[in-house]
Amino acid sequence: MEKKNVNLLKLFLSMMTISAFTFGGGFVIIGMMRKKFCDELHWVSDDEVLDMTAIAQSAPGALAVNSAVIFGYRIAGIAGALTSVLATIIPPIVIISVVCMIYDAFSTNVIVQTALQVMRAGVVAIIVDVVIDLAGNVVKTKNILNICLMIAAFVATWYFKVSSIVIILLFIVLGLGMSMLNRKEAA
Repeated sequence: MEKKNVNLLKLFLSMMTISAFTFGGGFVIIGMMRKKFCDELHWVSDDEVLDMTAIAQSAPGALAVNSAVIFGYRIAGIAGALTSVLATIIPPIVIISVVCMIYDAFSTNVIVQTALQVMRAGVVAIIVDVVIDLAGNVVKTKNILNICLMIAAFVATWYFKVSSIVIILLFIVLGLGMSMLNRKEAA
């Protein structure tokens, strides 16, 4: 892993801000992390974001935390991973703790319910943006096999309701198989 000039405080504050102001789950936070660490700070490349997203989604656990571990590690090693995870989990813990204390008033408040419904529309837009960006990165490679696999995975999940777990496991096996074939050809 190449050394980057990374300030751990900047990493911590960036991840904490992203975590605190991101609603809608893992793919939304990945989009925000991509914009911050790839487009703005140039700590990772678009290709790395795509690879890290695939790894984070393949691992068990919350996508946001998995992504924080992987992004943090890639950016600043073990210290970066620990910093990113801590910064990512603090806001939800604080927010959920407060919501739990006032849940009854919170759950029946018409203003809060309206705000949550409106936020859903924004979350959908952000998720669509992330999907388009990630799909665009696959198309940019001009690798016909990868493009066909992406389309096949979409068709399998959308039309045939194949579980994403099955698709991820199948693609892991396929990727390992392709790696072994490439090594045999190179030898």
